[in-house]
Amino acid sequence: MTTIILDGDTLSIDQVVQIAREHAQVEISPAARAEIIKKRAYIEENWLTENAPATYGFNTGVGKLKDYKINQSDNVQFQKNIVLSHCSGIGEPASEEIVRAMMAVRINAFCVGVSGLRMEVVDRLVAMLNRGVHPVVPIQGSVGASGDLAPLAHMVSVLIGFEEAEAFYKGERMAAPKALELAGISPVEFELKAKDCLALINGNSLCAGMAALTLHDAEKMMKMADAIGALSLEAIRGEQAAFDARIHEARKQPGQIKAAENIRRLIAGSRRTSEASRAVHLEDDILHPTYHPRVQDQYSFRCLPQVHGSCRDQLEHAKSVVTRELNAATDNPLVFWNENGALEFLSGGNFHCEPIAFAMDLAAIALIEIGNISERRLFALCDTTLNYGLPPNLAGKPIGLNYGYGIISTAAAAVASENKTLAFPSVADTIPTKSSQEDHVSMAAWSCRKAQQVLDNMPKIIGVEVLLATKAIFLTRHALGHFQLGKGTQPLYDAMAAVIPLQEGDGYMQKQIKPAFAMVTGGRVLEVVETAVGALA
Repeated sequence: MTTIILDGDTLSIDQVVQIAREHAQVEISPAARAEIIKKRAYIEENWLTENAPATYGFNTGVGKLKDYKINQSDNVQFQKNIVLSHCSGIGEPASEEIVRAMMAVRINAFCVGVSGLRMEVVDRLVAMLNRGVHPVVPIQGSVGASGDLAPLAHMVSVLIGFEEAEAFYKGERMAAPKALELAGISPVEFELKAKDCLALINGNSLCAGMAALTLHDAEKMMKMADAIGALSLEAIRGEQAAFDARIHEARKQPGQIKAAENIRRLIAGSRRTSEASRAVHLEDDILHPTYHPRVQDQYSFRCLPQVHGSCRDQLEHAKSVVTRELNAATDNPLVFWNENGALEFLSGGNFHCEPIAFAMDLAAIALIEIGNISERRLFALCDTTLNYGLPPNLAGKPIGLNYGYGIISTAAAAVASENKTLAFPSVADTIPTKSSQEDHVSMAAWSCRKAQQVLDNMPKIIGVEVLLATKAIFLTRHALGHFQLGKGTQPLYDAMAAVIPLQEGDGYMQKQIKPAFAMVTGGRVLEVVETAVGALA
């Protein structure tokens, strides 16, 4: 089994996915382990005294109660009280993969070496992750201000073996002590000491973990959108000039250059997207009784690189931000060596999830735009004023007796419109909490959940597009069949034709759309085209 070394500096989005979905094991790097132990030894020797200076969450209350002193003799109870009071999540449990991602990010944050907690606490969390003890973590309740306090507190309630906490172990939901015992971890209630609890719960790890998983999947979705857009271009016998590399290099936008490159590779060798193919008059082309060269296609086809490319650029930005957050120390206070070789506790606000909130709002908007332009292309395939001779609604003969694809295209429009209501940036909506101690919050957890909702809707739009493009090519197979498809689009068409019951007349739509959705959700679209043309940019 794969083992990933956590060092607080090099954790990647792909590695988070491996840990979350493939159950890759984790280890703490020797250097990170040494620094955690060294700092804690200094704290034990110099700070665990009654006369230590007031330090937030170390010997004081937290939040609005920061001015209340905590006696060292009460600190163990204080740590437990924080956990119990902060187990305030609501809603359904987060998925196993989200919880695993959250745990991995939290462990990696400790490897930065400035959190000041005990090594045995980190090792216990590592053991839980590696042995598959997955805390029940309600998905709602974080405003992304002092990090993800409530979700992480639920994680910690399992770590300490609190009898009323729950965890999943091998798919079964059970009391935390039982899950720990079955995993070979001591079920006896584990005591937290000064600084342990805040280090564990005061961070952005739920948001960062969710963001990593969503961005990983969003990148694949955008590549599939390129492939499906290329198949639609074949369906309307589109112009290739709009994808000429010189056009896109002149603008210098990297995402646009990559998207255009993908389309060129996918339609390489295509004769259907040629002037000779466009010169063939289709019997349903009532707008163009005589042939005239087509100068330009509508924007949803011609500007595909500009739109898809801009969306890619936003995704790349989000990935950069989130990758930095995966390797960030985000609790408070943090502990640093000063010039005299002593430790200083510095209280700040690294727990504020603003960077992730912005990144995931942008990612959501980018995905929404991919859906918007896909909906316009699939709309065009059904509209006789836009589709250059394809049958109205892509209906088979006799038209009228057969209705075609007008309603399934409407369903895609409904989902695209639903996505638009999710475009409002969560980060713009702050609400003061905790007696206004947290007077500005990021709402990053909602930004992440909302982006995932948009992503979940994407196959319902681009899946309809790939179905309609396939049907359009099928309906013109006699008139245009001798014009070959491209190097990547032909295998995609063949793969779709193998799972969709293609016929001239109407058929039960669910038998067509469900396989089309599955081709997208399972990643088969990407697999097929990349087998043919190599990895897409």
